[in-house]
Amino acid sequence: MPQPQSFNRRLAGKVAIVTGAGSVGDEIGIGRAIAMVLGGEGGRVGCLDIDEERAKGTAAQLEALGAGAFSMAVDVTDPNQCEAAVAATVARFGRLDILINNVGISTPLKLDTADEAQWRRVLDTNLTSALWMSKFAVLAMKANGGGAIVNISSIAGIRAHGALAYGPSKAAMAQLAREIAVMHGRDGIRANTVAPGHVMTPHVAGLMSAELREARRKIGPLGIEGDAWDVAQAVLFLASDEARFITGQEVAVDGGVTAIGPMTAHALIGD
Repeated sequence: MPQPQSFNRRLAGKVAIVTGAGSVGDEIGIGRAIAMVLGGEGGRVGCLDIDEERAKGTAAQLEALGAGAFSMAVDVTDPNQCEAAVAATVARFGRLDILINNVGISTPLKLDTADEAQWRRVLDTNLTSALWMSKFAVLAMKANGGGAIVNISSIAGIRAHGALAYGPSKAAMAQLAREIAVMHGRDGIRANTVAPGHVMTPHVAGLMSAELREARRKIGPLGIEGDAWDVAQAVLFLASDEARFITGQEVAVDGGVTAIGPMTAHALIGD
């Protein structure tokens, strides 16, 4: 779908951090889409990415929308860099209200050839980074009476996809959000998870044949393909005050794929 338009600037006065906010060139991945939707709704956004140029590209697109933004190269597996990123955001904008833990990588790790370094790299990048960012974000959010954390997981954390490290790391992100929700609800902090699935992004496009892409579209109950904007809209809702009574939940943005039985899905491919 095209870039969503801002209707009521529901994040006016709010400050957000989005990790993994960069994309290649002018392409729109999930992190960039989230940053642009939050900025479009009036939020000021700290764009974090390990690739400084990609982060700068997202911040530039936000500034073109008239949104307050800055970019920062951050390795979110390093707690010291996470602490510095939160501090820099607060120094720049005066507060922190929203954290989006969006960083994620995968690797074709199989049990019979499991490699400890690959396993640790995926878990450190996907899961432990969310722990560190959340730790320092919570401290900042407490100073202004609360906030919202949204972890970007995957339906690979709900249904097995043959991704030995990626799937468990994404499943654990949802549990991390639930733990934060329970531990910090009295601090006014909500934590939820969005699990994308069957969403077409620039990264996915480079990994998938036309035949597999068409089969993936057909297997979903809606029979359509999602994109990064669909994910960003779900994140926007959970990050906004409209979701003030929602915490500890996981929302699958997947066109209904996780709701369908395998035999029905198989039949849909032949339609």
